[in-house]
Amino acid sequence: MSFETPLPPYNASDPHATFLNSSCFDLLLIEMVPLAHRLAQQLLDERSGTGSGSAQVMDEEEQREAVFRRLDALGYRVGQGLVERFSRDRPRFTDTLDMIKFLCKDLWTLVFKKQIDNLKTNHRGVYVLTDNTFRPFARMSMTSPSEALARVQPFLWFPCGVIRGALASMGINATVQAETAELPGATFQIKTVTAKS
Repeated sequence: MSFETPLPPYNASDPHATFLNSSCFDLLLIEMVPLAHRLAQQLLDERSGTGSGSAQVMDEEEQREAVFRRLDALGYRVGQGLVERFSRDRPRFTDTLDMIKFLCKDLWTLVFKKQIDNLKTNHRGVYVLTDNTFRPFARMSMTSPSEALARVQPFLWFPCGVIRGALASMGINATVQAETAELPGATFQIKTVTAKS
C-alpha cells in the first residue's frame, strides 16, 4: 500500500484498502477524552460496589491518571497496528533517526493528513517534534487562552500513545511527553530509553 493519496476511483479492487472520512475521525478524537472520563468514573463505582447513583467521586489527580492511562493505552495499540501494517513493505530501518523520520513524514500523514512541521534532535536520544497546526486542535475554541491550554492537555495523550506504540513496534522503547504553548500547535518530546547492560 502506498502512502500517496490514491487517485479516483480509489482502487476498489484492493481488498485491504480502507478509507475513513476525516470528519468521523475528528469526532472520534474529540469524544475519546469525555469517554475516558466516564469510564474511569464507572470503574470507580464498580470497584466501590455502588450503583450509578453513587456520590463517590475520584479525586482530580486520580481521575487524571486513569484517563491518561486509558488514552495512552489506546494510542499505543493504534500506533503498533499502524506500523505493523504500513512498514511491512519497507526495508528494515537501520537507525533511530530513520524511524523518527518515518514517524514524522509517513505515519503522521496517515493519521493527521500532514507531516510534522519541525524535527529537532540532540543526537543523544532526545527528539522534539513540532506540529504548528495540530489537527485535533484546529477547531477548538475557548473563552480564554489560559482555559484552552488547561483543557487541551488530555487531547494530547492519545497521540503520545500513538507515537510510543509506533516506536515500540519498531524496537524503540521511549517516553513521550506533549505540551502546547498556544493553539493549534503541539510539541512532542521523545526520549529514547536505552537498555541497561
